[in-house]
Amino acid sequence: MIGPRQAGDRRSARRTLLPGLVVLGALFLPSSTAGSTGPTIKDETFVTAETGGLLHIEAGECFTDPAYSPEAGEVVVLYTPCKERAANQSYGFVHAPDGEWDPAALTVFARESCRRGFDGNWSGASASGLDFYPVMPTRKTWAGGDRDVMCVVYSPQGPMDGSALPMASW
Repeated sequence: MIGPRQAGDRRSARRTLLPGLVVLGALFLPSSTAGSTGPTIKDETFVTAETGGLLHIEAGECFTDPAYSPEAGEVVVLYTPCKERAANQSYGFVHAPDGEWDPAALTVFARESCRRGFDGNWSGASASGLDFYPVMPTRKTWAGGDRDVMCVVYSPQGPMDGSALPMASW
């Protein structure tokens, strides 16, 4: 028979171990695209201007989804040649107007601006299977003068087969 102290010790041990097991289990969960059965939806919160490696991506270049890098000690995106089935491709940058940090207004500006770029590059059949998302400045990068929004195209079904950009935009 378990006495009151022993039962309390077990509950305490479970409360102590459970958060660690949850964190440990999260390390082994698949990424947002790996092993998923449905489409992956990316939005303005998927990556930000503070995501490691993002500042090295130029318009037209492809890159990975964010993942933890033990070498970098943080979550990063990596440049990937588009022909190697990259997950994302930058298709342009827009400069947000100066002003006070206003995340709601910035989100509207970024979505509308990237939507115009998306619609200008892809229409009809060429847009089939593609979507876009903006990569926005954060409060911290905004305070440092960052006003650039990166517009990114991706396939919700998984990695793309080469560059998604239409030849006319090269």
